[in-house]
Amino acid sequence: MAADVQYLETRYLNSCKSRGILPNKSILSAFYKAKLKKAPHEPSALVILLDDIKDVDFHPLLDLLMDIDDSDIDAVDIINRFSCAFSGHHVISCLRAVRRKLRVVDLQDLLFGKDFLLDLALQGLTCQVLNLRFSHFRKLNMTGSFLQMHTLNLDFSASLSNFREDCFTCMPNLRRLSLCETRITNLWTTSAALSKLPSLDELRFQKCLHTADAWKYHAASGMNGHLDYGVHLGAPHSSSEDVITYSGNRDLHDISMQVSDGSSDDDSDVDFSGQDQELSYVERLPDVPWNDLFDLNNQIYFGTLETQDSESRFGLHTSRPRSHTAPNRLISQNPSPICYEKHYREYMIASLPNLKVLDNLRIGGAQREWANLIFTQHFEYLPHRAAKGGIISILQKREIREKHTRPLSSRKKTSYVAGNTQQFYSRSLSAAKMGSSAWPSVHPLCISKNTLGDERRFRPRQFEYHPSDASLMAFGTLDGEVVVINHESEKVIGFIPSLGAMNTVLGLCWLKKHPLKVIAGSDNGSLRLYDVQCMTKTGVFQNASSVIYDDFDQLTSVHANSTDELFLASGYSRDVALYDISSGRRLQVFDDMHREHINVVKFSNHSPSIFATSSFDQDVKLWDLRQRPIRPCYTAASSRGNVMVCFSPDDQYLLVSAVDNEVKQILTVDGRLHLDFGITSTGSSQNYTRSYYMNGRDYVISGSCDEHVIRICCAQTGRRLKDVMLEGKGSGASMFVQSLRGDPFRDFNMSFLAAYTRPSSVPQIVKVNLLEGNEQKDKTRSYGRDPHPSSGRGG
Repeated sequence: MAADVQYLETRYLNSCKSRGILPNKSILSAFYKAKLKKAPHEPSALVILLDDIKDVDFHPLLDLLMDIDDSDIDAVDIINRFSCAFSGHHVISCLRAVRRKLRVVDLQDLLFGKDFLLDLALQGLTCQVLNLRFSHFRKLNMTGSFLQMHTLNLDFSASLSNFREDCFTCMPNLRRLSLCETRITNLWTTSAALSKLPSLDELRFQKCLHTADAWKYHAASGMNGHLDYGVHLGAPHSSSEDVITYSGNRDLHDISMQVSDGSSDDDSDVDFSGQDQELSYVERLPDVPWNDLFDLNNQIYFGTLETQDSESRFGLHTSRPRSHTAPNRLISQNPSPICYEKHYREYMIASLPNLKVLDNLRIGGAQREWANLIFTQHFEYLPHRAAKGGIISILQKREIREKHTRPLSSRKKTSYVAGNTQQFYSRSLSAAKMGSSAWPSVHPLCISKNTLGDERRFRPRQFEYHPSDASLMAFGTLDGEVVVINHESEKVIGFIPSLGAMNTVLGLCWLKKHPLKVIAGSDNGSLRLYDVQCMTKTGVFQNASSVIYDDFDQLTSVHANSTDELFLASGYSRDVALYDISSGRRLQVFDDMHREHINVVKFSNHSPSIFATSSFDQDVKLWDLRQRPIRPCYTAASSRGNVMVCFSPDDQYLLVSAVDNEVKQILTVDGRLHLDFGITSTGSSQNYTRSYYMNGRDYVISGSCDEHVIRICCAQTGRRLKDVMLEGKGSGASMFVQSLRGDPFRDFNMSFLAAYTRPSSVPQIVKVNLLEGNEQKDKTRSYGRDPHPSSGRGG
């Protein structure tokens, strides 16, 4: 026969007496309340308030909890509200002592430390409801056993910005998940992680309330500090509801990858570094609907709101002005940054077909149809493929073509192709593979000087893939060195020390017909042509083996034409200089080509006389040397200063990148706009944006120096393929993109120059492989940055 409440209380008192300690008043009060429930034969719960428990109470409490499963107590709730003198390892022991009847665990993990949170995440719990509001998870990694849990609340977890790939596979019965006011921004990794929850019905990243209920929310917060059990989110149905937004479409960050700045060996998924910082005003207010997780019948739910307004059904964020004012509206409380992403609601609904409620708004059939339509219009499910499947069909078509088409060499650089070619099928297969993982493989290159006992790391500032050798890359450093490496083996082929002649290297260009030669230019104006064969791993170099050109002051960019006869230099001026590569002579200086300085100059890939200039005067101009460039062929205007321009591999398009995410593709022939990628601006005049092509001219990759994200878009439709979010560890580890390039030999591969705001950190070149998953490889390395004033210069 199961022990009753009175018997448990007696055993607890005897345990205290045998250890010579006084019974804890809070535990005695819990027994009293449980007996009151049991008397009328109602379900009884033993509610343990950890605020009033001290370490001296541990052993009697542990004895009590170990007997709970064999008693007639229906459930145990372990709650911590404000403070606790109970140590973290004692809390874990108490949580694990209850097996079948542990119902609600409501804790403030800050009070128990990092080890407590890691133990909880990696070992799991048997509870049904876990409330970890204000938790210090940085990257969610709950891999322990949570088989009974149906509700998880991580609201106000200010460090939480990302998920590990398998963080939800241990929660097969989770039905409700709340992530309000976290730092989550990543549509792709978020939906991929949540798709591992087969039972998920209700999800929220913000709380949608009727205006009629909002005053109750704030009034209750101000009067009582918290409400009694029974309060839940919900409102009477109204047919006249209208949806408004308190947040514009702010394009934040998205495929997350996590990195470190190398300043700490801490590789945990929790972050207590900001625990002393002041909480925001919303964190100081109690969360009324979730402070107490269950109502009088112990049923845990978010509550749902329904609207009949046709536009309201299609998302919380509505930008179109309304023609009427509805008396009862929906407002958003505590949104996470992901809610500001364009088409956030439609993306989540289309990606999670079993979801019934999002942000307290019920998902109807019409809204799901609309979400699928919006998803198709604005997002690429898989590159160049409308259907999820089709791999077998691709293979069959490829086999048919193989009889008539000779395979391409793996060492030959690919170019844009369309139609039923062998290369087209190869890219389609790569696309299918790319869609299988939302977490790309990330590998920072760790290249150090290994000369005369010098093990210091290089500090790269610009880099370029070799045009014909898939394994080679050149980069210039903040210290004036020019380095050639095998980026596959991470071995230095050779490097040139600054020798007092170079400063920060901002311009690099490989020659195409002389593939062992590279032009390098620094911001102090030095310009040289180096022969890789004369470089050594120790930095010894014969100056006679290089060609020295006339200086070009405040240089930011160099580029050679397709025949390796000429190269151009631009810089922090309105002029462009033309050089003869073989003789070393400066042939001409074209004055006043723009009204402000010319950041980047680029020759076309196929015509040796056509080149483009991009300037901070907001203009991009196309020029022809055959017409003595006094007047441009045409001028294309941007609304902000232009940071970069480049030709597509086939020269059909010019890709123009202006300050603060203004990325456009124009027709090379006449400068007409072909595509505006519609990336939302941040409002920062220092958000220097750079874009480049990937997979020939199939995709555009874009990154900015004020944002921790690389965006990948289809170059033909503008649809978003993925966003690669760059996440640093710990406090002060903010990172940005200083330069980026698509790998010319490997589909869905790219590299970028990562830089940190921490002055002691070192910049690094980071390789990204979208065809491989990062979680399995776990190749996280350190990034860094030197605070250098040239973040807006060069390509």
